[in-house]
Amino acid sequence: MSNLIPVEYQGERILTTPQLAESYEADSQLIVNNFNRNKERYTEGKHYILLEGAALKEFKAKNQIDLPPNVNKLYLWPEKGAWLHAKSLNTDKAWEAYEMLVDDYYSVKKQTTPLENLSPQLQLLIAMELKQTRLETAITETKEEMQNIRDVVLLNPVSWREDAGRLIAKSAQVLGGNEHIRDLRKESYKLLDTRMGVSLETRLTNKRRRMADEGVCKSKRESCNHLDIIAEDKKLIEGYVAIVKEMAIKYGGTQYLSESETSV
Repeated sequence: MSNLIPVEYQGERILTTPQLAESYEADSQLIVNNFNRNKERYTEGKHYILLEGAALKEFKAKNQIDLPPNVNKLYLWPEKGAWLHAKSLNTDKAWEAYEMLVDDYYSVKKQTTPLENLSPQLQLLIAMELKQTRLETAITETKEEMQNIRDVVLLNPVSWREDAGRLIAKSAQVLGGNEHIRDLRKESYKLLDTRMGVSLETRLTNKRRRMADEGVCKSKRESCNHLDIIAEDKKLIEGYVAIVKEMAIKYGGTQYLSESETSV
């Protein structure tokens, strides 16, 4: 008869040594020997929980599991500890049990069987893999986002116009599409006016008047824009690039950056 009755300790699913042995078709002494042989690889609190004294007495009172009456210490095996045993037992039975659990796991995913209908040890393994997958995904996403943010703070004084344009376009995609580019540009110019104490519109008007006085054709005068005004002042360039960076981080435009698009 199976002893694999679900057991929890402090809200975490665990297995006792006899339960772990049954999971891998081994005996308890093999689990003990395996632990003692590889003890330097196990960390208390992470791979195993050792109960003694009052903690052991309380655990025994709360859980209906078979334990020797004179036991004075008890090892509990959470998810990571169970994995270490599966990896290091290296016996035919352990490999067969491990292969069975893996096969069952993938068939479970195809059949979409509710977790509560599975054996405790299989639930344990599934929970472990899901947790590890979520952790790896979160780490990857964080690294990518941090890399994008780190790259976006690099200033390229040569290609700042093109790079700023790409960042604004990427931010527009996050907001819903290219129709947001115009509004983002307006926002960037307004922020620059406020931060630098200037009026780009006034400077643009004055520049166009000077160009007219100099005999510059109308089409060329009208093609002059706010970026041309910014390009005439190094401080405005630096201020504008800083603002575009902040907007890219604010609106999430960094998530669309590739290595060839991170020079701003």
